[in-house]
Amino acid sequence: MYTDASIHDYLKRYFGFDTFKGNQEPIIKSVLEGNDTFVLMPTGGGKSLCYQLPAVMMEGTAVVISPLIALMKNQVDAMRNFNTTDDVAHFLNSSLTKTAIARVKQDVTHGKTKLLYVAPESLTKEENIDFLKSVKVSFYAVDEAHCISEWGHDFRPEYRRIRPIIDTISRAPIIALTATATPKVQHDILKNLGISDAMVFKSSFNRPNLYYEVKAKQDATREIIKYIKNNPGKSGIIYCLSRKKVEELAETLKVNDIKALAYHAGMDSVTRTANQDKFLMEDVDVIVATIAFGMGIDKPDVRYVIHFDMPKSLEGYYQETGRAGRDGGEGRCIAYYSYDDIVKLEKFMQGKPIAEQEIGKQLLLETVSYAESSTCRRRILLHYFGEEYKQENCEACDNCLHPKTQFEGQDYVVSMLETVLAVKEKHKADHIAKILAGTLNSAIKSYKHHKLETFGIDEEKDERFWNMVIRQALINKLLNKDIENYGLLGLTQKGRDFLEKPESFMLNEDHDYTDVEDEEASFGARTAAADEELLSILKDLRKKISKQAGQPPYNIFQDPSLEEMAIQYPVTLEELQNITGIGAGKAQRYGKEVVEVIKNYVADKEIIRPQDMVVRSVVNKSGLKVYIIQSIDRKRPFEDIADAKGIEYDELLSEIEAIVSSGTKLSIDYYINTVIDEDRQQDIYSFFMEEAESGSLEEAIRELAGEFEEEEIRLVRIKVLAEGN
Repeated sequence: MYTDASIHDYLKRYFGFDTFKGNQEPIIKSVLEGNDTFVLMPTGGGKSLCYQLPAVMMEGTAVVISPLIALMKNQVDAMRNFNTTDDVAHFLNSSLTKTAIARVKQDVTHGKTKLLYVAPESLTKEENIDFLKSVKVSFYAVDEAHCISEWGHDFRPEYRRIRPIIDTISRAPIIALTATATPKVQHDILKNLGISDAMVFKSSFNRPNLYYEVKAKQDATREIIKYIKNNPGKSGIIYCLSRKKVEELAETLKVNDIKALAYHAGMDSVTRTANQDKFLMEDVDVIVATIAFGMGIDKPDVRYVIHFDMPKSLEGYYQETGRAGRDGGEGRCIAYYSYDDIVKLEKFMQGKPIAEQEIGKQLLLETVSYAESSTCRRRILLHYFGEEYKQENCEACDNCLHPKTQFEGQDYVVSMLETVLAVKEKHKADHIAKILAGTLNSAIKSYKHHKLETFGIDEEKDERFWNMVIRQALINKLLNKDIENYGLLGLTQKGRDFLEKPESFMLNEDHDYTDVEDEEASFGARTAAADEELLSILKDLRKKISKQAGQPPYNIFQDPSLEEMAIQYPVTLEELQNITGIGAGKAQRYGKEVVEVIKNYVADKEIIRPQDMVVRSVVNKSGLKVYIIQSIDRKRPFEDIADAKGIEYDELLSEIEAIVSSGTKLSIDYYINTVIDEDRQQDIYSFFMEEAESGSLEEAIRELAGEFEEEEIRLVRIKVLAEGN
């Protein structure tokens, strides 16, 4: 019925292409022949054409089930651009007026519409089901099909209802498409859609033009600014996990003269769409976004995708990085990793159903493994999606370009495989690692696994080490994970052969990020680089200013602020304000003489200032800080302020300390007078003004412990700091 010539004729006439890409042609033939079809094709592979072309060739209307309104609109607009009339494609969703819905239904009924895009939520509405029963449906296309699986990175419960609704409307072939799916997710898609006998087409997940790198999360903002400035005019996406971080980072980029905008689901749709359009039209270079951004974004020349936070799953990471270099050109994928971020993600899972928590933790473990591994990153990613990458060195990831020293691991692999067999292949990697490391917990006791010969087999090797051994055995196909019981380890035939006849097995030690400080705490780690001569000059100047002001020296500038000045050499009041602990108030009050001294020092010593260290910080417009300042101005009790914002009292005091340390003037006498007797106030106050050497909270607690509560000391210290502003 459909000849090769007719298919190529439609390809040229409707879409302007002379040839197909990859698996497109056999996929299209499968759909035209009425087969259920499953398509696994990476971002940029041309999935949309696989259902668009059959739709225009076949009798009736193809129903395309798609998860996002914005994605539908993009697809419909693209399809209309290929055609002479707009009625060839429509979408049916909650954004339409009654008049618009009537127009769509009329075009479909009259046979003008070849593709009808619907959200799964719209598909469940009774009136839409009744309407579609009257329509000749050529086939159903389930786009972003990974949404069906709880093991997918974007699970949507409404996707589970697609098959029963299709059965209610009318049976027609189904084509399911996804850009990312592990073997487990593939299995879920086929099973849940009832298309276990589908024709399956898998394209390689390898994107040779993408470079993968994981960096320790130290000074990430500073590094990102430096990277963008070294790549002027290139388009990039930066992903953050929280909306708050998205907005903070976008603001920081803007004040550092980078054309950047924010994008997240909490913004109103008009602003969100406008920001996306500005990025697509290249009015801005960078979008800082949550994972809400990206589905259906067809911009081919995104040159870098940066993950400020590691994502919740490797599937999410792969899909997000896949938005780089879709035209086959340069695409750099850089992720910043700190285990603290993983701990935060685990905390977010608390309160969810146990089964959901278990899945979430397993997916996070895969992310940790990817980040910490020193094995080829491309190899790890492709293995995760069930594909074998046979090259030893991809020459396009940090681990391959800067390999770690290998060591012989034959004995370790043998011990690990023997342990997997000893527990009858019924346990997960973390349990096996605990046995080998000699970690005694309730699970190991209950299974009596502490009595195994391999329990604590090498007292020098910890769980991290054994997890690394397991991971590299998986990649080399000595082990596999049970697809139905995700995570249970079992030996492959290759693994059993290895046990019978062990051979050389070289291992790479994992990266160790545990000693790296996070971004907020990293300032102290840099003080060793301070210019000692300048630091001495600044301390003398501070002493002179403190005498003139009648304030303790630390109340003028604290030591960390001076140390940072001796690293960054601020020579203007604006640059001085970027120094930790110095806000506009302190800069204006005490800064003129300081920057003059630094400017002269820089000139005398002919110092070339490290410009990449000078990053403008955003004036903190945090809603919480503004609220605290306003509440204190209105003399509200601190307990009420903390309750109103849902924070702990200690956390509130930390925020107030940060506010006054940055130079903001606050008067908290109204509150102190209600909670601390005047005599006790005076004793603590005298300590800070007359005896304290550094003015630090730690020093005060150490000296005043036993006589005063920590809360009292903190409150009076805030009063002293505020008086210096």
